[in-house]
Amino acid sequence: MAVARMDGSVEVFHCSDRFFQEKIIPGREQCGIEGLSWVGERLFSAGLNGGITEYDLTNQKAKYTIDAYGGPIWAIAGNQQGTHLAVGCEDGTVKLFEVNEDSIQFERNLDRQKSRIVSLSWHPSGSKIAAGMMDMIQVFNIETGHSLHRMLADRGVGTSRSKECVVWSVVYLSDGTIITGDSVGMVKLWDDQTGTLIKSHNVTKCDVLALSVSQNEDSLVAGTSEGIVVQFQFVSMVLEKDDKEWVRTRTFRNHTHDIRAVAEITTAVVSGGELLKEHSQVSGLGLMLFQYPGHLELWRLGESEGKGIPGSSLFVKRNPEKLLHLKVKGEDHIRCSAVSPCGEWIVYSTASTLRLYRLHCDNNNISITKISKLPKVLSSASQLCFSSDSSHLFSASAQSSVHLVSISQSGCKFVGTLKPKSDSHQAIHLLAASEDGKWVASANSDHEVHIYNLQTRKAHCTVPVYSSAVTAMGIHPATNCVFMMHADQQMFEYSIEQKQYTDWSRTVQRKGLHRLWVERDTPCLNVMFSPQNPSHVILHDMYMLCIIDQSLVRQTRIQKAFSLIFLILVDLCIYIYIYIYIYICLLFQLPAPIKQKKFAT
Repeated sequence: MAVARMDGSVEVFHCSDRFFQEKIIPGREQCGIEGLSWVGERLFSAGLNGGITEYDLTNQKAKYTIDAYGGPIWAIAGNQQGTHLAVGCEDGTVKLFEVNEDSIQFERNLDRQKSRIVSLSWHPSGSKIAAGMMDMIQVFNIETGHSLHRMLADRGVGTSRSKECVVWSVVYLSDGTIITGDSVGMVKLWDDQTGTLIKSHNVTKCDVLALSVSQNEDSLVAGTSEGIVVQFQFVSMVLEKDDKEWVRTRTFRNHTHDIRAVAEITTAVVSGGELLKEHSQVSGLGLMLFQYPGHLELWRLGESEGKGIPGSSLFVKRNPEKLLHLKVKGEDHIRCSAVSPCGEWIVYSTASTLRLYRLHCDNNNISITKISKLPKVLSSASQLCFSSDSSHLFSASAQSSVHLVSISQSGCKFVGTLKPKSDSHQAIHLLAASEDGKWVASANSDHEVHIYNLQTRKAHCTVPVYSSAVTAMGIHPATNCVFMMHADQQMFEYSIEQKQYTDWSRTVQRKGLHRLWVERDTPCLNVMFSPQNPSHVILHDMYMLCIIDQSLVRQTRIQKAFSLIFLILVDLCIYIYIYIYIYICLLFQLPAPIKQKKFAT
């Protein structure tokens, strides 16, 4: 499932893997997206800049952009046959593009209208298309390009009659029913044969911004500007009768602002609202780097007074302090960034450039110097990571490879490229370096985790591929074991030196994790290790911190060992007693106990 953000970025989520955010394609300045459309496995977008963009999902970047020459584009839709794209433009035209193997090509315009085209929906047959605009809906014949019907939208009652009714969303069903959502707060059903209104549903006093129908066309969801999602179902009003109607059945209240996108899939109703996106990373000196689409912020963490008991609150001795605000040059947004453990280096990458800066601290005065001469291989990166001693930079490149460069006061020097043994071309989304500087691990969208030996600069091993994506990982500083969290909430620990899962990992998988843990719906975002207690693994997601105590399983195994030894000793004592008793019986010619039925029994 593809999601477009207001900043122009596109994210791809894996619906069957707990909606894991598998790919992120950063946006550009002044390139907001108004619509997305899949054509087979190809993804297209269009926006108010008037361009249509196809995306390279493997390398997670824009493949090309072409101008539709119709002004701002408000809607984009592909037919089910995968042969054509239609876009609705500011100049009142619906433009058809033929989808070729490597690109799209303009074919023709449909009849031009007097107002902008706001929404589009193809009939499943591909022979007709419905277009929503100001105060009306038009149905076009694709073969002739002419309008078949014009259906007028009611402006409502009262003062709202002076305002235009905007048809924000339209859905075309296979039986010829056209469903619209408009700025008057109505969901309306139309007959495409007669061009007449069938039924109206007053959903909200605000706007109905988005509509989506299920694959078998028996359920419809509507997203509104007041943050509610309303579901309709196509059901029979009388038992065992074939006559069905669209009936409002459920209301979801999970948002506080506009719902600009909805999608109904097999297992869920998905709605898109507002979200502030930021990523953060902490250095070893208590410096935190925040990543935003167009800039970076470097903060020094606050400091508390002493240590307290668990559960208590500590008084703040020094407040957090913002040290640096670094604005990105150019139109491209930031794709990834990192701050070195020593706090002297900051690096970020966009889709087209990579920039490295050195920080200078002089009595709380922060200044930066851009490293001008970088190796040519550092053109852009999908993920960035510094070594623990801040002497090397790891840059994830195309085809799951990792570039290794050394950094020092004298400059930046290319060392080599780490290439995986597999033939995967997917981009790397996670990097983790070991504390001793011997290993680095990478994870890509094919669920592969590759481990490289930095001394030989060659691939060391590959972790067995698991069915769910890796959402977070880290290398334990004491054991050099890779700890991995997956989208389905399973956790694994893999020994780099032994090239196999650890005993702890096998025990966890054999026993299984708690139901409440496995049913969590938010992925783990980071893996850390406690400096005070090596057996503590610290995990966090968007809502919580969690400590995994690996010693608890080990204690249980020790207890089982002691129990087994105790049972063996008890059995041994019983056997010794029986043998001694038999020996005494034979020695003094007493009746053997096995000849006595009662004793034997």
